[in-house]
Amino acid sequence: MDADTLELSRRRFLVGSATAAGGLMIGLHLPFAGEALAAELPPEVNAWVVVKPDDSVIVRIARSEMGQGTLTGLAQLVAEELECDWSKVSTEYPTPGQNLARGRVWGNFSTGGSRGIRESHEYVRKGGATARMLLLQAAADAWGVPVAECSAANSVITHAGTGRKTTFGKVASAAARLTPPANVALKDPKTWKIAGKAVKRLDTIDKLSGKQVYGADIRLPGMLNAAIRDCPVFGGKPRSFDAAKVLSMPGVKAVLRVGDSAVAVVAQNWWQAKTALDALPIDWDEGAHAQVSSATIARQLEEGLEAQQALVGNQVGDARAALASASKRVEAVYSYPYQNHATMEPMNATALYTADRCEVWTPTQNGEAALAVTADASGLPAARCDVHKMHLGGGFGRRGAVHDWVRQAVLIARQMPGTPVKLLWSREEDMLHGRYHPITQARLVGGFDAAGNLNALHIRISGQSILAGVAPQNLQGGRDPVTFQGLSASGDGEIGYTIPHLLVDHAMRNPHVPPGFWRGVNHNQNAIYLECFIDELADAAGQDPLAFRRKIMGRHPKHLAVLEAAADKAGWGKPAPAGVFRGLAQHKGFGSYTAAVAEVSVSAQGKLKIHRIVAATDPGHAVNPGQIAAQVEGSFVYGLSACLYGECTVAKGRIEQQNFDTYPMMRIDEMPEVETIVMPSGGFWGGVGEPTIAVAAPAVLNAIFAATGKRVRSLPLKNVDLRRA
Repeated sequence: MDADTLELSRRRFLVGSATAAGGLMIGLHLPFAGEALAAELPPEVNAWVVVKPDDSVIVRIARSEMGQGTLTGLAQLVAEELECDWSKVSTEYPTPGQNLARGRVWGNFSTGGSRGIRESHEYVRKGGATARMLLLQAAADAWGVPVAECSAANSVITHAGTGRKTTFGKVASAAARLTPPANVALKDPKTWKIAGKAVKRLDTIDKLSGKQVYGADIRLPGMLNAAIRDCPVFGGKPRSFDAAKVLSMPGVKAVLRVGDSAVAVVAQNWWQAKTALDALPIDWDEGAHAQVSSATIARQLEEGLEAQQALVGNQVGDARAALASASKRVEAVYSYPYQNHATMEPMNATALYTADRCEVWTPTQNGEAALAVTADASGLPAARCDVHKMHLGGGFGRRGAVHDWVRQAVLIARQMPGTPVKLLWSREEDMLHGRYHPITQARLVGGFDAAGNLNALHIRISGQSILAGVAPQNLQGGRDPVTFQGLSASGDGEIGYTIPHLLVDHAMRNPHVPPGFWRGVNHNQNAIYLECFIDELADAAGQDPLAFRRKIMGRHPKHLAVLEAAADKAGWGKPAPAGVFRGLAQHKGFGSYTAAVAEVSVSAQGKLKIHRIVAATDPGHAVNPGQIAAQVEGSFVYGLSACLYGECTVAKGRIEQQNFDTYPMMRIDEMPEVETIVMPSGGFWGGVGEPTIAVAAPAVLNAIFAATGKRVRSLPLKNVDLRRA
């Protein structure tokens, strides 16, 4: 493809779609939106929807698509309020540079934390509703009738009194000149016809046909390609490198130092760059962390379990005193390893730098963050930079907060002004220089009173803080609230149990390996810690795990509702197939309530088979139930891969796993049957893509105990002997 095909032209985007045969650009006025529009623009209401003369509708989506279906879900919400013909809907991305120039009219570009829909549903719905009202008013004005007598359906406007009809495309130009209403009413979700339905995704055809362009596919005229190598030990840097050894190799154009820690080779094509980089002699100064290992990190975390000082995340009553006087105590230590995001598409960005402007094409979960990095690395004002978002070949949090690959691409392009350069990380570079799921350990101590009731629980977490590594300015008095996801007193990650004396605290210990947001973030290990230990407490009390939970979930009806739904469909309390055992778990994350029941068998040789998982989720509102089911299944692939195999170990300061031969994924024949119960109760908007990942692993681990009598307290399972105790 040529540059005109791939590049999102500023003029085409801002002008062409609005003026070609009189199209209508519709959007909403956000509280922070700027009022001044570029002088070249025709009259425009705002920015979210384009209606063309042929009645086709383009919905502009600021959030990123990485397989989770955000584009389709947000388009459904807009189309629902717009009352347009769904078969003629498509989407496109605005750029963060355009957003900046127009006072952030499109709002937040960040796509993570399962908030693509839940934090933008209201204003995108208002965009669609505003568009509908303007189109109705334009038709009413043309007919000389009250707008209240007009209605819209399937991109057709009808006048009730006369039966006259027109289409959106025919009145779009007139509607563009009207003043939008100050307020618009939104539909009751009970009346939805497009939203709330399992419509087909808008991006499927392009993906199946190969038409979809990802960042790694970018081709620009005159483009060169770069391969890069960073110091294998985090914090190290190159002492020297011998560029002369490779400059004469085929296709090689330059050997460059990139920032403080990396070296890149630029060549005609990427394989030439990679081959030369492999042959380049580099002398590394590995720095102060060259002798760090998994063992030394483990000792650092073990010390935190015993520390007197810790940051409190949730406290009720006096857990220490209650445990000291408990009639019975139960104690366990769990651990969770580093894990890589391992996206199918490695990190990549294409940058074009001149003295006046810098543009980047990249898959990103946060276009505005990528723009900020572009501006900083280029030395240009943000107004003279832009980032063209591409669909992501996987994100899982890696392409969100930290944009190190974008910085590198710009730094390379800055040394080759006027030439577009595509930087593509090798799989090995991607594995060795990730932003890893944080490593933690947890000691849990539960206490029963004389009547056999759970009276006290202390959860001590020792390990990394993501915010300390990614956004230290967001720490709250040194405390990282993200550490306590799923264990908090209230909010999006509220604990689902009432315990008279509860203490959840964190001994922050930050090794040199950089942490990052990873799909599900800290819900992953916290759900394992809590839900597996609750099973241990139930066993100590001699009670059924579901019955034990019911006793302490009375004040958490939505938590209990999803747990009951999953248990009922799975047949909890009824005999399982011969040799099959069940385990369950529940959790609240990103505003949604989730639960799972897993059915497993373990052979005499210790081979695990996960047969079935029944999952229930209450996200409040379900925009596309089909996509929700797909997200649940996809999250289980990711979560169970982590449970079975996901582990990054450290030796001599560096990550040992360099490719999928040492960091395997779950295979198709290992994937269980997944039955999803989508049970939206209304009244709130929860996330979908991340909450359900948390319950898969603890449900499986609890089922393994039922099958073998063994408690698994350290992952991944590939390291555990599952032969029966």
